[in-house]
Amino acid sequence: MLKFIQLYLVVLVSFFVIDMIWLDVIAKKFYKIQLGSMMAKKINWAAAIVFYLLYIMGLIFFVIYPALEQGRWFYALWTGVFFGLICYATYDLSNLATLEGWPKAVTAADLVWGSVLSGVLAVIGFIYGQSIF
Repeated sequence: MLKFIQLYLVVLVSFFVIDMIWLDVIAKKFYKIQLGSMMAKKINWAAAIVFYLLYIMGLIFFVIYPALEQGRWFYALWTGVFFGLICYATYDLSNLATLEGWPKAVTAADLVWGSVLSGVLAVIGFIYGQSIF
């Protein structure tokens, strides 16, 4: 259990740091322009934290553990990319289907970002997991 917690925390902190750089530095202006008044004035940190906690559980269970069992970082990378695509598509394509004015550019950017981010996190988790398991 301790090894799972260690792996979980490494991937969680990595996710948070990388995603905050994306959201607060790199893509902040893009989202502000694209989403305009749809953007909340203040981040709902409770919802964001629950998302991060659950997402990392899914990434470890569905991607990192199977990659560790196979001993293949490449499996972690591509399965992570696919996991990210599916998860981010669930959110963004649902928004595109149900919300008036949801920007296609945001959907496209999020699908690419979620795929890349999840692939990177899966490799980080794989490398760290190999060192502790």
